[in-house]
Amino acid sequence: MPSVSPLVTLLTDFGTADGYVGEMKGVIKSSAPGVEIVDITHDLPPQDVESGRLALARYWRRFPEGTVHVVVVDPGVGTDRAAIAVASADRLLVGPDNGVLSPALLAPGARAVSLAVPREASPTFHGRDVFAPVAAALLRGASLSDLGTPYPSPIVRRTPVATRRSDGALHGEIIAIDRFGNAVTNCFGVFGGSLEVAGTVLPFVRTYGDAAPGAVVALIGSSGLVEIAEHNGNAARRLGLTRGMAVRIQRAATAKRPVS
Repeated sequence: MPSVSPLVTLLTDFGTADGYVGEMKGVIKSSAPGVEIVDITHDLPPQDVESGRLALARYWRRFPEGTVHVVVVDPGVGTDRAAIAVASADRLLVGPDNGVLSPALLAPGARAVSLAVPREASPTFHGRDVFAPVAAALLRGASLSDLGTPYPSPIVRRTPVATRRSDGALHGEIIAIDRFGNAVTNCFGVFGGSLEVAGTVLPFVRTYGDAAPGAVVALIGSSGLVEIAEHNGNAARRLGLTRGMAVRIQRAATAKRPVS
């Protein structure tokens, strides 16, 4: 692995009103002076591990090799869920073993160590007392083996997989609703034909502007996942879409109840 860059990113569900993020930054800066801290966001929905996982998937490889990513979406803090550090694709990640680090854990060659929780650590704030100090140590050049013991399993991976069934259709589900009301599915890299959700069949378009204003369509988003969107509107509200709702993608378009 190349020399560790003095760059760390933070992704949490803490918000910025209460000073929790500031405490973590203080710990990191005190132990690794001069480090650059990049705030990804602290406005994830509280305790929403799946939203954290999807956010991490978007950006963790976009940063330079050697970057340390700290992710704290941790509804199980203080329980027996493991705290881990991960080396993957020449980046380092620190966070709880609850699935939020799945994008890096599933990359080829990924390895993880289990982190000890100091006796004096608050059982409600491992972000400050466990993950921030470990991130600082990594930024100073510590290796994974310096920080914990090998942790091969049971690492939690949260990556629902779409399946192709005997009818030739791809069956998946909605895994997130973004702030625009777009419904993100777990169907990857599919284009053409039609998408059925909530009894409605939608056509595929290349980009939002290819649909008429008010039309609800399917398209491949910037993450490579199929999304359901309303041009200049909110598809989730329009169709009553929620996380976990089934979707079906059929190569041969069928018209059932187009929405426009």
